[in-house]
Amino acid sequence: MKYVPRYERGSRINHWVVAVLFFCAGLSGLAFFHPSLYFLTNLFGGGPWTRILHPFLGVLMFVGFAGLYRRFWHENRMTDADRAWRGNLWALLRGDKGNMPPAGRYNAGQKMMFWTFAGCLLVLLLTGVVFWRPWFVGYFPILAMRIAVVLHAVAATVLILTAVIHIYAAIWVKGTLRAMTRGTVSEAWARQNHPLWNQEVSGGP
Repeated sequence: MKYVPRYERGSRINHWVVAVLFFCAGLSGLAFFHPSLYFLTNLFGGGPWTRILHPFLGVLMFVGFAGLYRRFWHENRMTDADRAWRGNLWALLRGDKGNMPPAGRYNAGQKMMFWTFAGCLLVLLLTGVVFWRPWFVGYFPILAMRIAVVLHAVAATVLILTAVIHIYAAIWVKGTLRAMTRGTVSEAWARQNHPLWNQEVSGGP
């Protein structure tokens, strides 16, 4: 079976660093989301340590994603073909791939997830700073902190749901995980899922 390169080593390391930080930041944040989840603080050395570590984990995740953003933002710009792809999304979810417009390196669904990640992480960073005790909390009024807490929770929920979809799609489309573990995909996978990108890397029709 012939394989084509999709991600170089630096991009794969960057991706997995962000993934680990996502789970750490997510679990430490959920620990304070509801009393029933407080037991998650045991993963981080107890409540005080979890409260200290969570914002730093969030900042590191943002910095890590900034590396991915720098590498891939230009390949995630929406095009007319992407808008056509979105118009056929429900057909794809029903299992009908036949009428989907050919995709480049990323299809419209992947691009939407990329920009959702970027937007949510930016909101999480900005709102988290507002109520980050004890460093910045004295610079903002109570009302601003209350609004920031709500927006922080909403952005975190959207980010987690987007990550679940991202993980599910990677498992659902057979052969996708190989791209982020070994850096290559089969030529058959590339032809089926990203034919325009396959033409670029293979030079074929």
